[in-house]
Amino acid sequence: MDQIQHKFIQVDDGVKLHVAEIGSGPSVVLFLHGFPEIWYSWRHQMIAVAKAGYRAIAPDYRGYGLSDPPPEPQKANFADFITDVLALLDALSIPKVFLVGKDFGASVVYYFAILHKERVTAIATLGVPFRPPGPPPHYKLLPEGFYVTRWKEPGRAEADFGRFDSKTVVRNIYIMFSRSEMPIANENQEIMDLVEPSTPLPSWMTEEDFATYGALYEKSGFETALQVPYRATGGSSNLQDPKIEVPALFIMGEKDYVFKFPETEDYIRSGRIKDFVPDLEIKYIPEGSHFVQEQFPDEVNQLLLSFLSSHG
Repeated sequence: MDQIQHKFIQVDDGVKLHVAEIGSGPSVVLFLHGFPEIWYSWRHQMIAVAKAGYRAIAPDYRGYGLSDPPPEPQKANFADFITDVLALLDALSIPKVFLVGKDFGASVVYYFAILHKERVTAIATLGVPFRPPGPPPHYKLLPEGFYVTRWKEPGRAEADFGRFDSKTVVRNIYIMFSRSEMPIANENQEIMDLVEPSTPLPSWMTEEDFATYGALYEKSGFETALQVPYRATGGSSNLQDPKIEVPALFIMGEKDYVFKFPETEDYIRSGRIKDFVPDLEIKYIPEGSHFVQEQFPDEVNQLLLSFLSSHG
């Protein structure tokens, strides 16, 4: 990791974003993380694309990792993150970029590609398929104990998380999100209680990796992370007939718990997703979890590099 450089770039509102960077090629790949991740979740991919001749950049969102918090974290939304991507590209004098996003970072990628398609060469996303604006239809089909429903409730996650230090919270979420089952608590149970204290980390994650995540969430806390993505509205509700008109790659681990969301597997496998993303390649990793880029970095790197080279 020593070859990855770090700097801070000021964007709107006087917020300084932490940016990790490696490589100096003319084509730029910008990686956007999910939750409970930070820039570090892309370490394997950043090094791989840099070795292939690309410039790899991975920021921490405002309120995440080493980046400054938003001026009013309780009012942060997806539009702020999309605006920050544009500000980063402008600050770094990058006219056009390959975008790669994971988890809710995929949503930032999708809407950036719609709103600023002139700045995007192609996109690759992992774990979360594109859906048109509006509340996800499957949420109404899930029980009250569904983790997203619980974390949307003001104060509920704060009280749940507050029983533990930040490292334990991140550890529990990593373990929980690595499973193939959707995280759903019983009526008298909190989400953190779904993981026993003795449960080991996933085999592909080291204690050193976990220490890096834990330390950065100790610095940032969870205020912005609970606001975006869980409590803020997603995308842009006033988009008419939203379509992604750039080449796209979607990578899905077949053991990803997101695949179990109602209607989601059929939406992807049937190809209905291509109604909104016409130029889309879909690739499956059979044993892949929600953290497929860390679990199977070589497979993901190969898929990304092949896609980048074919659209470079």
